[in-house]
Amino acid sequence: MTCIVGVQKDGRVVIGGDSAGVAGWSVTVRADTKVFRNGEFLMGFTDSFRMGQLLRYSLVPPVPQDWDLDRFMSTEFIAVVRDCLRDGGFARNESGNESGGLFLVGIRGHLYRIDSDYQIGRSVDDYYAIGSGDEYASGSLHTTAGLDADERVRLALEAAAHHSTGVCPPFHYITSDDVYAPDGTVRAP
Repeated sequence: MTCIVGVQKDGRVVIGGDSAGVAGWSVTVRADTKVFRNGEFLMGFTDSFRMGQLLRYSLVPPVPQDWDLDRFMSTEFIAVVRDCLRDGGFARNESGNESGGLFLVGIRGHLYRIDSDYQIGRSVDDYYAIGSGDEYASGSLHTTAGLDADERVRLALEAAAHHSTGVCPPFHYITSDDVYAPDGTVRAP
């Protein structure tokens, strides 16, 4: 149970997350954050803190080339994620179907949702929300389209915490330092 929120706007990505660690009826406010930077990748995870630890400390992501970023994410990035989760003992294999977990990735001004079957997703909306508070956060994100990305993420997390027992502050945020043009090149902010 958690809420991770990401917004891509004007070539910039912001990802925020709550601090709840939920096991049954017990909630622990975790000191380790669910959002972090790994190289130039921004990440926020749900499902398991073990998966997040592997993505944060074991994953050595490849450097995106100057070609199609969706293709890179679907092939090279996912290949190293699968290896990392498998080597770390997190990936599950049931009847030949391998699965991992759910997380958001921001890279070069683009926001991706990585699902447990390792598919990448990009929404026509400029946001994603995942975890037990995702519906509350998505409603907030939809109604705050005119605000800047940082404010939208903050308001979405507050809405999720207000309405979901599995979401709690403090909230943590990570933002891309550079601003990217649609072709993936860095532009002046």
